[in-house]
Amino acid sequence: MNNPDEFGWGRIARLGLVQAALGAVVVLTTSALNRVMIVELSLPALLPGLLVALHYAVQVARPRVGHGSDVGGRRTPWIIGGMGVLALGGALAAVATAWMATARGAGIALAVLSFVLLGLGVASCGTNLLVLLAKRVAPQRRASAATLVWVMMIVGFAVTAGIAGHLLDPYSGRRLVIVAAAVSCIALLLTVLAVAGLEGNSSRNDSTSSPPPRVASATTFRAAFAQVWTEPGARRFTIFVFVSMLAFSAQELILEPFAGIVFGYSPGASTSLSGVQHGGVLVGMLAAALAGRRWRGRTFGSLRTWTIGGCLLSALALAGLSISGLIGPAWPFKLNVWVTGFANGAFSIAAIGSMMRLATEGQSGREGMRMGLWGAAQAVAFAVGGLVGTGAVDLARVMIAAPAPAYAAVFAFESVLFVVSAMLAGGVERQAQHRRRAIGEGQSGTSAVVAMS
Repeated sequence: MNNPDEFGWGRIARLGLVQAALGAVVVLTTSALNRVMIVELSLPALLPGLLVALHYAVQVARPRVGHGSDVGGRRTPWIIGGMGVLALGGALAAVATAWMATARGAGIALAVLSFVLLGLGVASCGTNLLVLLAKRVAPQRRASAATLVWVMMIVGFAVTAGIAGHLLDPYSGRRLVIVAAAVSCIALLLTVLAVAGLEGNSSRNDSTSSPPPRVASATTFRAAFAQVWTEPGARRFTIFVFVSMLAFSAQELILEPFAGIVFGYSPGASTSLSGVQHGGVLVGMLAAALAGRRWRGRTFGSLRTWTIGGCLLSALALAGLSISGLIGPAWPFKLNVWVTGFANGAFSIAAIGSMMRLATEGQSGREGMRMGLWGAAQAVAFAVGGLVGTGAVDLARVMIAAPAPAYAAVFAFESVLFVVSAMLAGGVERQAQHRRRAIGEGQSGTSAVVAMS
């Protein structure tokens, strides 16, 4: 019999709309505003880079907002509130960018505040959206649900970038503010409509066997954090998320320069190469959605298989990029880039599915804290990943005169990080299996005692 509290595909798609709205606001601030600051305003590229890093750094607040929703027992107020803060940050970021044209100092100060709001909004909305998915989606649907939600986010990226790009021509500061404000308002309205009545009244008791979330959550944030950190699975998965996302993000900012310097790609050709990579990511996501599914008696691999396999394939693909820098045009470079994208997409969706499962294991009422802890690890990894990737290239070029071997050394380092990630993922799954087995044995023993009595 189906659990009436479990989300069907319609409700999962509604959460996907929220993720798409979140992505729409973020992509406008990290792409359009980035370009305006560098090109139209002739500001140093370091400025938008630091602002984006700031918005990631602020997301260390994810465990705190996750704990807040654990205490309250409901997630939708935090999703709506987070989107409201995100929308405000997106609109103010556009105002700040336009203001820089006439008052540079004041505009930069407002931009700092705006990107802090963006980070807090993403932390609140994104964390609690994942918690809601983790608690209300059936285990066999988690990989597919993660794929649907993230594909909808990518669609939000694409649609917003296309429409906003058209509306911003010819550029003016006033036009930028109007477009950003419109996107922010639409995102907030869409979120409110999408989550209206979604959580219902059953979120406080998601299963008849679990105590209400307030029972476990009526403690201070510090005590709740310490409690979750003592869970071996949660701690090890945090390290896995950080290492894997560091390897994932470190490659993004160096792939296109690598293609230009080593293979002679023009700016247009390197941009199309990014499309090849993202095409691979999408196919990898769709493939990983089959994890746990059965067809004609066969299972399309478990989340564990896809997570570990995706990390190992990412390591091989990055090793291939390292070799390509030494071999040159004879190497099937585009295919290698596509495989890199495929592996990244597969491992990321499987990791999100595992995250959704592991968030509900352990003491009840700590789901938001666990999800927030892992989200913070990802945000910190993305904040430092770009700096690590580009900084490592600069360092390698100081130590190695030729650019190709320098890039090869960095890709090789990232490959090693993915191997370490695969080892960490395997350890997390072994611990989870031991824990479930121990719980099962304990329940069996209890049942036997009850039967004897």
